Amino acid sequence: MRAGFGLRLRAALRERGQLCVGIDPHPGLLARWGLDDDPAGLERFALGAVEALAGRVAVLKPQSAFFERHGAAGIAVLERVLAASAAAGALSIVDAKRGDIGSTMQAYAEAYAGPGSPLAGDAVTASPYPGVGALRPLLRAARAAGRGVFVLALTSDPEGAGVQLARGPDGRTVAQAVVDAVAAENADGEGPDGGPGPFGVVVGLTTARTGGLDLSRLRGPVLVPGLGAQGGGAGDLRALVGQAGAVPDDVLPTTSRDVLQAGPDPARLREAAERALDAVRIVLSAPGSDPALPPGSATR
Repeated sequence: MRAGFGLRLRAALRERGQLCVGIDPHPGLLARWGLDDDPAGLERFALGAVEALAGRVAVLKPQSAFFERHGAAGIAVLERVLAASAAAGALSIVDAKRGDIGSTMQAYAEAYAGPGSPLAGDAVTASPYPGVGALRPLLRAARAAGRGVFVLALTSDPEGAGVQLARGPDGRTVAQAVVDAVAAENADGEGPDGGPGPFGVVVGLTTARTGGLDLSRLRGPVLVPGLGAQGGGAGDLRALVGQAGAVPDDVLPTTSRDVLQAGPDPARLREAAERALDAVRIVLSAPGSDPALPPGSATR
């Protein structure tokens, strides 16, 4: 049986650096690459990104919605993206944000974490708002298969704060209650030395300063979307690591457009990813400092 996701992710980040590149084939990027907004253009875009990046970056994160909008043909492309990413040595996170109850959640678990499912990447994102307990079929299936789950805690959309920063009877925000519930699922860690668990949380980079989260007991990875084009910068990443108490080794910043807009040339895609990674390295190697980021960095 393969190692658990938390251990595999930490090993990949140490080997290739702490960067996740989203594969978000929305119409504007397809047009920028000179491609039609159809299944053929989708495939050329997505597999072109995989071919350029999967041998270099630690993690790729295809956004399921942009594949689903093309129907069955788009889902088939997503399956090929996951297979090609694995073949090239990159871990994959399917950004599907699924969340439901009962037998429906069990079906999602089989689709996104079940053994042999072509839609199952190394991890999947999930929404906790039916209740974190409702995600247990997915958590069980993922742990059994050596996969991971990233649960939404604090997202970057302005509307999210009204729910996620609301306080319950015990004084905790909803976001903190989600983090604590995921931490409880990771309590025993993985491996003989109690390494990081397979379950993480999603914290939007642009909300890191204001969320007031305590991530010090999570014992799992923190997926941090919002780097670059979405407005997240070095100061936000420092705030997440410093104020929130996240373990730097388990922080996974994510960028998409800042890298993908450099395509379709593979060399330019790799150069853009390397610039983003260099900027992340500066911050995470000295999270208390105020580094001068390199020109053109994705975190400026």
